[in-house]
Amino acid sequence: MAVRTGVPEVALRLSPSRWRRVRELFRGDGGMSTAEYAIGTLAAAAFASLLYTVLTGDAVTQALTSLIRRALEAGA
Repeated sequence: MAVRTGVPEVALRLSPSRWRRVRELFRGDGGMSTAEYAIGTLAAAAFASLLYTVLTGDAVTQALTSLIRRALEAGA
């Protein structure tokens, strides 16, 4: 019976030198700086604006309305 440790099986087979390399890769800055947060926030706002524009456009609205209408007519 295998003991579940919460660690993926492949990770359990890593040699000590590989573990050191993995730890080195994830060591360093603890998080984003203020400038990185600002850029991330601007990117998220721009994406949300683009998504809103696309989803509220006439073509998408008409397609969704048509899809819902066909679904309701098929169920009746």
